[in-house]
Amino acid sequence: MKILFVAAFLSVIVYNLGAGLYYMLVDKGASKRTVNALTRRIGFSIALIALVVVGIATGVVQPHGVGV
Repeated sequence: MKILFVAAFLSVIVYNLGAGLYYMLVDKGASKRTVNALTRRIGFSIALIALVVVGIATGVVQPHGVGV
């Protein structure tokens, strides 16, 4: 369940990144849709990092080393 939650967050982040690229190419600077999409992406990224930190602090997520 935790992996699906993180994967859903990552897919929303990638979607907003793609939307920002699309709006940048289509609007050619005429609107603020690019800025809004990239701002949402940053917000989702910060929220995901905060949720992982809280999960580690509460013991819900167990961190491990790479290749251990």
